[in-house]
Amino acid sequence: MAIYSHSNETESRWGKGGFKAMICSSTSDRPMGYCDGTQEDEDELIKTAESEGLEDVYMHKKTLKTGREIWTVRGEMNVPEEVEF
Repeated sequence: MAIYSHSNETESRWGKGGFKAMICSSTSDRPMGYCDGTQEDEDELIKTAESEGLEDVYMHKKTLKTGREIWTVRGEMNVPEEVEF
């Protein structure tokens, strides 16, 4: 299991087939990072998203012709109700 943040280096490695999955957010065009595409990677991403306030988190996966995947983290943001003072 290994998750790598997006950088010029990791983007180049993705371009050369060095990663199984690209990790994206539904709110950004830029990749969040890359991983080996294991179940442990998916579990860690979901755990992280939940800890950051996302609810009903799931991974939308798109398989490319090369066999690699694009994973998009999806869920509902937990927005606290407004409090009146």
